[in-house]
Amino acid sequence: MPIHLIGLLGGVASGKSLVARELARLGAGLLDADRAGHEALGVERVKQAVRKHWGPGVFGADGEIDRARLSRIVFAAPPDGPRERRYLEQITHPEIGRILHRQAGEMASLGVAVAVLDAPLLIEAGWDHCCDTLVFVDAPRELRLTRARKRGWSEEEFAAREEAQESLDVKRKRAHLILDNSGSVEQVRAQVERFWRTLVG
Repeated sequence: MPIHLIGLLGGVASGKSLVARELARLGAGLLDADRAGHEALGVERVKQAVRKHWGPGVFGADGEIDRARLSRIVFAAPPDGPRERRYLEQITHPEIGRILHRQAGEMASLGVAVAVLDAPLLIEAGWDHCCDTLVFVDAPRELRLTRARKRGWSEEEFAAREEAQESLDVKRKRAHLILDNSGSVEQVRAQVERFWRTLVG
């Protein structure tokens, strides 16, 4: 039986990871594109492409890519930031896609019926076309900014990451379901549980 894949959409710090964790708590497999992205940066051919393009300055003493240094480059102000980010995506997205596809296959072989894909660039990478259901996690900008600041981001960093993604209007229109994450965790949990029952009965 093929796995039913749920893709999560939403703005930066909207609570997609919270929804993903709640779905995983109910029994869904979890495909975390950020984690797969970390894994992809450790793949030798990706490291070689990064070193060739940006030089040794984005590597740590351990020989691995320093994500903080790389982030400062790819989330810099236009025109440099967006151009560098596109290059990074060109070399990492195929590898991330392979990792996620492998993980989904492993889950399916274990009998997992539903999996959730938490990926900041779901639409941009084209992974939305692999999803059976798209869920938009909605939250007001000020609330999302407050959450981002708790992660240690400045408003400039928040804006740069938001700018790097598809517009909220496009994401909202693509979604089959909208979850409101402007309230408490309990309120989100109740919405996720209702949605889960529509999938598994």
